[in-house]
Amino acid sequence: MTVKLLIADDHEVVRSGLVSLLANSDINVVAMAASGAEAVRLAREHLPDVALLDIRMSDGDGLTALEQIHRELPNTRVVMLSAYDNPTYMARAHAMGASDYLLKGSGREQLLATIHAVMAGNQPSIHGELHRVAGTMAMRQKTDDEASLTQRETQVLRHLALGLSNKEIGTSLSISVETVKEHVQHLLRKIGVSDRTQAAVWAVRKGIA
Repeated sequence: MTVKLLIADDHEVVRSGLVSLLANSDINVVAMAASGAEAVRLAREHLPDVALLDIRMSDGDGLTALEQIHRELPNTRVVMLSAYDNPTYMARAHAMGASDYLLKGSGREQLLATIHAVMAGNQPSIHGELHRVAGTMAMRQKTDDEASLTQRETQVLRHLALGLSNKEIGTSLSISVETVKEHVQHLLRKIGVSDRTQAAVWAVRKGIA
């Protein structure tokens, strides 16, 4: 079965590159957009099976387009495409209904496997990035209720969710790297997660990031 695909990216070279990657496959590119607003309009017109959306475009981020497409066209799966391995972007994409999240630079096989996986209802698939955060997004409410962070831990978490390193967090908050590490260890334990990506997801769910 041929999969109808919409591609949205504000860089023509990226759009053309994706078309080339998908050549001689069962993926049929039915429309290409250079902005989020155009992506929504073309999605309404072409009713694609999958929409591949850049997360950051010149007229705003692709998350807005994701939200509209997911609401208006529930049968269209949306895969976010980004150059940013940012846990906050991943968490927000997941929360808004994205089927998966791919990093720019992914190879042809990974791109095809992800599209086929979301078409098969495997959300998120092992081929994209969202499998890293899906479990945390579904954590029990009990974990949220039990966590009580200090003001400083909340500040560190907010910076961490932006993808900042310990050194960058320390510089921003005027504290040492060692102090940042201590705060990170404490807050990870308090909220019941094992790494920074999961912590960022938790922050998004709580409205901290």
